[in-house]
Parts: sequence; structure tokens; C-alpha cells
Amino acid sequence: MAYVRQVEPHEAAGLVKQHYEAGLARAGKVFNILRIQSLTPQALDSTMHFYVQVMHGKGPLRRWVRELLATVVSRANGCVY
Repeated sequence: MAYVRQVEPHEAAGLVKQHYEAGLARAGKVFNILRIQSLTPQALDSTMHFYVQVMHGKGPLRRWVRELLATVVSRANGCVY
């Protein structure tokens, strides 16, 4: 299995710490999708802004439909979250 170095929650600072804390508040843990981007804080920040716009921004789909689509795609890809 490949290993990618990542910033651990107790080592986080700046943008990474902000996103880790938000992840903890949202889900009670810091998911790997955040950790894997932790060495490039600007990429992590951009990814999270994109996620917020896709899931919470204005658009023709209601929030529950967006969540359902994300769940179906995750399931099809064998992703647990």
C-alpha cells in the first residue's frame, strides 16, 4: 500500500488547522480526504471551498438530492464516506 505523508491533527497550524477543526465539528473526526491534502494548505482550502459551493451553493438541485448523488457515486466507487 502506498503511503503519503500528512499533517497529523495535533501538528496542524493555519489553514490546515482550521479545516481539521471544521472537519471535527462536522463529523467528529478528520477524514483522510482532508489529511491527504494537508501538505498543500492552499489546495486543501480550494477543495473545501469547491465542496461547499457544490453542496451548499445555489443551483437547481435540492441539498438532499446532492447528498444522495454523492452517496451513490461513493458507493459505486467503493468509498466509505
